[in-house]
This record gives sequence, structure tokens and C-alpha cells, in this order.
Amino acid sequence: MKVVRILAVDDHKMTMIGYKFILEDAIFDGFKVQLNIETTFVAGKAVIEESVAKNTPFDILMLDIQLSTGDDGFPYSGEDLGIIAREISPSSKIVFLSSFSDNYRINSILMSVNPDGYMVKSEINESVLKEMVQVVLNDTPYYTKKALIAIRTKMSNDIYLDQTDKKILYYISIGYKTKDMVEHVSLSVSGIENRKRILKEIFGVTNENDYALIHTAREKGFI
Repeated sequence: MKVVRILAVDDHKMTMIGYKFILEDAIFDGFKVQLNIETTFVAGKAVIEESVAKNTPFDILMLDIQLSTGDDGFPYSGEDLGIIAREISPSSKIVFLSSFSDNYRINSILMSVNPDGYMVKSEINESVLKEMVQVVLNDTPYYTKKALIAIRTKMSNDIYLDQTDKKILYYISIGYKTKDMVEHVSLSVSGIENRKRILKEIFGVTNENDYALIHTAREKGFI
């Protein structure tokens, strides 16, 4: 019988073990599931790269948005991992699972990764998991109800942050001053200040301080 290989990257290991039991015990038409678990960005990236090198890419990648930090201390996200996976393992279906149902966050991921699915964790149960596998394997996107509502919500300004934007937000969040960021971000002091101004416009806090920027960015799941 065909084996559908799934990699789940999520630092909530006990939850993923539960998903593993559900999917590996489930009865599917013509295939069975094998689910591997990794809990960090670094480990997930390594396993994806190894699978591609062995010419055995995963059929489905289930990625949490919030992951533990990388080797350099920067908090890489499941979105970052999804961008990498799209490039190195294009045949893999990518499904995000997260507690975030904010339309800003979901639409950002749609723009950067164009995933094959998005599941809000509060809506995940046994039937949802099984349905997701069957749907995405048939080349159809799968979204839980809250995710679909967010996707259908028209944004006046779509938020897309590149790696430089994310680094600036991160270093502000841990207390760095602009002059100290130039060692970690490939921009001048004036360049960083300009990015900060644009970020405040994006998040609707144009006339407020850096704390307001960080608070809003964190609230929407970008930190």
C-alpha cells in the first residue's frame, strides 16, 4: 500500500504526537500515513533538505507559524521554513497550522508561500485532519472555517514583510536601538529608520512610538 509521508514541524510536541496517532491509525482509500515530527526551525529545515537529497521528499509539510529560534538566535518562523521548502521541495504540499486567525497574518502567508492549506488550531479535530490530507493530495487547497473567513476578508493594504523587516521588528522587540541594529541588519541607520517608518504605516501606528509598533506586530503574529 502506498505510504503518504508527512512532516509536522511544531514545538508543541505532545499535540503533534496526538495528530500522529490519529493519522497513522486512520483508514484512507489506497494509502496510509507516516508522520514524522520535528520541533524547531533548524531541525525541520535539515530533515526537509535530507529528504530532498535522498529523492524522497515529503508529500505534506505541516508547519506551525511560531517556532523556536534558529542557531543564530533569530526567531525564524514556519513562514520562513515554508518559503525555503517551496524552493527546495516544490512537490511537497505545505499546510500551516496555527492559533493565529488574524487576516493580516494569513494573507501575508498566502502572499509569501502560497500554501496548500491553513488550519486554525482551535478548529482541528480528527475529522479535519483526515479531510485535510485527502483534499490537499488531490491538489485542492484546504482551509478551516476561520482561515477561510480571513482569506475572504479584503485588506486595504496587504502586509508582506521581508527578512529585513522581520529582523528590524525582532531587534526592536528585544530592546535594540537603531544605531545598534546596523551590525545585524544590512542597512544604514537612515535606512533602518526609513523601514521603521514604513512598518508603522503598514501596521497603522504612523504617529506612535516603537512600542506601539511592536505591540501591534506581535498581536498580529509577526513576532
